[in-house]
Amino acid sequence: MWQGLSVLSHPPADIAALTEEFEKESKLDEVYIVLSIGAGLIASLGLVADSPAVVIGAMLVAPWILPLRAVAFGILQGRLPLVVSALFTLATGVLLTIGLSYGLGLSVGLPVFGAEVLSRTTPNLLDLGVALVAGAISTYAKVRSKAVSSVAGTAIAVALVPPVCVCGLLLSAQQWGPARGAGLLFLANLLGILSGGLLTLAAAEPLFRLQLWRSRLGAVSLLLTALLLVPLSGSFLNLVGIAKQRSALLQVEQAIADSLRAKTLVLGTNAQLLGVNIDWAQNPPLIRASVSVTNPNLPTPRQVAAVQDFINTRQPIRYRLLVQRASIDVIGPQTAPNPPEVQEQLLENPRIAEAVRSDAAPAPAPVVPPAG
Repeated sequence: MWQGLSVLSHPPADIAALTEEFEKESKLDEVYIVLSIGAGLIASLGLVADSPAVVIGAMLVAPWILPLRAVAFGILQGRLPLVVSALFTLATGVLLTIGLSYGLGLSVGLPVFGAEVLSRTTPNLLDLGVALVAGAISTYAKVRSKAVSSVAGTAIAVALVPPVCVCGLLLSAQQWGPARGAGLLFLANLLGILSGGLLTLAAAEPLFRLQLWRSRLGAVSLLLTALLLVPLSGSFLNLVGIAKQRSALLQVEQAIADSLRAKTLVLGTNAQLLGVNIDWAQNPPLIRASVSVTNPNLPTPRQVAAVQDFINTRQPIRYRLLVQRASIDVIGPQTAPNPPEVQEQLLENPRIAEAVRSDAAPAPAPVVPPAG
């Protein structure tokens, strides 16, 4: 089975060249520090400003995936010094970034953070899946020069720096629970990239495959990634449950709106329904229907009560209805009628004739009492 996966086979000379490149990527140097600081500052400022474009720019600048790939290579080559050097380089970048974001959070002192921060506090299985694929593609791009164009996209998908910046910002605001969520997202991305890189390299060379099965570090990395399935599965199931609940609520809102438009004389004929929303936090849920009317006295409180009864007889739970009406004055001058022959020609047009038939269709039977 493994022979079919050996799509990246390299001669020994190429392995030696890869080893030299990975050793360079594992070292802590000036370029790595400058890029880490720059990425951390850009990401932190983008998160505070709630700007997705700025955060994406920080992902492109961040160099963290380089030492992480070197860790995967070092594990499969059995080079412990390479693994230690790469982990030290990565840890240095993480500590620098979290310190910068923490200091920025203290200096800004925002009481509430935007969606760019909050969206990175509840990781789930989807995030781990993205990290696995991104780690595999990044490693593939390393050993396949034709795939180097994918590195930028991989950097955006992986997003190692933003969760660390989110963690620092939330720690500065003493929001411990969301900060733990951001830390879990970073850990999922970290282990996902590492595991994806390990599996990709193992698929590349028979020597790497054997080393993966024999390596304790490799087994620990894969085991830790597997353990992440427990908390991330809970978040994913919760996300699915919320999505299903939201879909069900939207269906209820749509059904109520359709009922108001099509099945009630007061809000279907004498008024134009502009919109419907439901406040589900109240008990019973509160329906707010916005209508525009030509008669400022309609609908009357009695008619609104009758429409509320109409809705409640067709729903499994009770609702309370409030109608917000806006009066519209109809203004227009009188115009002399067209000659009979011109009118007849208009009515012979199929589209106009269909519109006339629709307008002439009988209105639905009243379901509410008359005004007064």
